[in-house]
Amino acid sequence: MGRFSTIALADAAKMIADGNAQVADIRDPNTFAAGHVAGAFRLSNDKLAEFMMQADREQPVLVFCYHGISSQSAGQYLAQQGFTEVYSVDGGMVAWADTYPDKLEQDA
Repeated sequence: MGRFSTIALADAAKMIADGNAQVADIRDPNTFAAGHVAGAFRLSNDKLAEFMMQADREQPVLVFCYHGISSQSAGQYLAQQGFTEVYSVDGGMVAWADTYPDKLEQDA
């Protein structure tokens, strides 16, 4: 079983900027399309198997939701599935959009 914890927004941003993390976003499709971290995988029950197959279990996973609450259960689940390092990002995408509006990607 892997390790799960929360992570400060600034620490998550550094990991992403350094290319040291995979990003999973558990928000609904429309909200995800309106703005998400570049390269994020929209993780849902329907896409869980796909994520588990393609993700690197040895690389840290940052899980985003709206406010950093729902991502905690998703993160704990991924850690139980063998991902070595999983983090729920404090403040979620609301905090990310407020702090790093220039780092949002939108779907066309």
